[in-house]
Amino acid sequence: MSQWRNWAGDQRCTPSRIERPATVAEVAIQVEHAAAAGSTVKAVGAGHSFTDIALTGGVQLRLDGLSGLMSLDREAKQATIAGGTRLFEVPALLAPYGLAMENLGDIDHQSISGAISTGTHGTGLKFGGLATQVRALTLVTGTGEVVRCSSTENPEIFAVARVGLGALGIITSVTLQCVDSFMVHAVERAEPLPAVLESLDDRNATLDHFEFYWFPHSQMALTKSNTRHTLGGLPAGVSPLSARAHLVDDVLVSNTLFSALCKVTSKIPSAIPPINQLASSLTGNREFGDLSHKVFATTRTVRFREMEYAVPLASIPKILAELDAMIESRGLRVSFPVEVRSAAADDIALSTASGQERGYIAIHQHINTAPFEYFRAAEEIFRAYSGRPHWGKWHFLQSKDFEGLYPDLEKFCKVRDVLDPKRVFSNAYLGRVLP
Repeated sequence: MSQWRNWAGDQRCTPSRIERPATVAEVAIQVEHAAAAGSTVKAVGAGHSFTDIALTGGVQLRLDGLSGLMSLDREAKQATIAGGTRLFEVPALLAPYGLAMENLGDIDHQSISGAISTGTHGTGLKFGGLATQVRALTLVTGTGEVVRCSSTENPEIFAVARVGLGALGIITSVTLQCVDSFMVHAVERAEPLPAVLESLDDRNATLDHFEFYWFPHSQMALTKSNTRHTLGGLPAGVSPLSARAHLVDDVLVSNTLFSALCKVTSKIPSAIPPINQLASSLTGNREFGDLSHKVFATTRTVRFREMEYAVPLASIPKILAELDAMIESRGLRVSFPVEVRSAAADDIALSTASGQERGYIAIHQHINTAPFEYFRAAEEIFRAYSGRPHWGKWHFLQSKDFEGLYPDLEKFCKVRDVLDPKRVFSNAYLGRVLP
């Protein structure tokens, strides 16, 4: 049996069998057989999780056969999409109806079911994570039963299943609340980090979408401010990136050149500080506008590992200062910028923004660079501020650590006991993070 790897290439498993169901009934049959045999089943999408959340030694279900638009209610602006559909496929499915997803993250290769299950999010205090766009979903439970849930149909399941970690069932379809298609005006600027932090509260409150990247070993940040406009409503003189600008900025500089620099600095770490200082002054400084999905999502070809924590918004400046001090005191050399975003509060049990609006701080290391001294030291800082780790990104927490972070964890586990009594969907990751 062939070995499966995630996108980063460092999480690997050898399933006992690989199945590619094309219908919901075929998914149910696979689950029923596994339950009867005392085996396990794990569905996988694009493998964009950095944790071992998708690994299995049991049956692996690849859901590419469950893809596409299943139905659409134009008046309600709701689209039902098969669970294996990749996020980058969704815009073309919605475009004929003049609709779009309300918000997206900066990577769009995940499957829709995998993205919501791990708590994928974009940025902007007016907008929640992708799971908040879900109005209904259908899943195959650990007994092989097909269950539909929403706020009015099996609401106790819906309250926890939108960020379900793959522990409650296999999501075969998702009904999304969409919005009218819209444009985004993007302004990217390199700015001094102290000025960005001083104005962070105001920018988060007034801009539709704001994020920034801080380059360690420097005091510069690349800011990204995105403003929403109706179709055809971009300010005068604002237009999409030309093919040449896209090639130079997003392909050659952001991916090809950056990849080459990471390979060099992994062998010569002392070169990282001056390169970061140079990069922070040369990147950014552009303005353009385009359809929303073309601005939100970017191409990522440089392989890396990532840790991200949701933290109280007010703590971001203190945390970045502590990260900076930690990096310097340990003599670490960090080539990847630190990403800072935000999201609205929601009411989803295991969402990282459950009950409180959150800031997000993501740290990265190139796949050829050992990350764990950096990650473990950063995690100590995040945890001191009651941070919640992204379920699909590196962390070292165990079940006892989550009990104080998620008031509804017990509710989630009770639903799990009903939907998957034999733990058909279990794996090492779920055994580690859930009671």
